[in-house]
Amino acid sequence: MLAADAAINPDDLYTISAGGFSATADAFARDPDSEGLWFLSMVGAQSALKAIWAALLKRPPESAHLLAGTDGLALSGGFHRCGIPGETIGTWTTKIARLPVSGGFHALVYTRMAEYAFERDAFLLLAPGEAEAPALHHRFLDRRSPLPLHRSWAEWLWRRGLAKGEIAPLQSAGVRAWRCTPDPEALREDLSVAVGSGLLKLPREHAPNEHKEGASR
Repeated sequence: MLAADAAINPDDLYTISAGGFSATADAFARDPDSEGLWFLSMVGAQSALKAIWAALLKRPPESAHLLAGTDGLALSGGFHRCGIPGETIGTWTTKIARLPVSGGFHALVYTRMAEYAFERDAFLLLAPGEAEAPALHHRFLDRRSPLPLHRSWAEWLWRRGLAKGEIAPLQSAGVRAWRCTPDPEALREDLSVAVGSGLLKLPREHAPNEHKEGASR
């Protein structure tokens, strides 16, 4: 999952509102078609953060909205309804910490599908930028695949996933995000063709269990 801190541009901030409370969202990932909210980073009063978190996870959920701009300084062209996707119910967690300077709080609200070791085939990929995405996608996919996926295939796997619709970009701010739904059988067939045609190489030093090294570290 995304770990690095990035500089925040005030023009990229949003206001998240739910349960009658509002907070500033500095990062989020959302599916514009389904209005599903996949990831949220927000700052504000602790009571507001907890209330928004509770409203999002409530069943049935309360209405939630993202508005471009900080509270009271809304920008035009950025009003988005959002809610927790049904397939992620039961996988959500949050981390709340006090901000040392302002005295406010920061909450990271996310589905554990964004965690490398989470036991589910589908996953949420979060990256600082698109350049880092292929290598990170390979790491997550390799963890979940019964096939050995050599790291030199990362770019090919990334392009294939986008072309097949197994990697879908999400609307996001403060982070780049993709919803990944691998198809193991289709991947097996495509790998067989790519290796057989010479498009992908099988390095001699590639050991059968190499792709699972990271899992035990």
